[in-house]
Amino acid sequence: MIFPCEKAVWYYLPQIRADLAIELVKTGMTQSQAAKKLGVTPAAVSQYIHKKRGLQLPRTRMYRQEIKAAVRKICEDASVDELHFIVCKCCQLLKKEGETASAAEEGQCS
Repeated sequence: MIFPCEKAVWYYLPQIRADLAIELVKTGMTQSQAAKKLGVTPAAVSQYIHKKRGLQLPRTRMYRQEIKAAVRKICEDASVDELHFIVCKCCQLLKKEGETASAAEEGQCS
């Protein structure tokens, strides 16, 4: 059995970090700067950008909007609490998307 928090740590957080890293670098930030903002190594950011780390989960439009909002806040040096809230919201959106996809797959097998 996989508990919801395990799934978040194994699947959702790596995806969120990957999406944030990619978007931060698109703003013109270096990989080292993005790594420092995200609290990861520059090598991790490189792996996120080259899709070697972080799964490629389905992402809704609402999720992508939250990622862009998070990037804006990171660039504006938002508080840690603000970023925690946004990351939690992104995690919930990915979880909801995963549940919807699972329900659809189960419906197809019946």
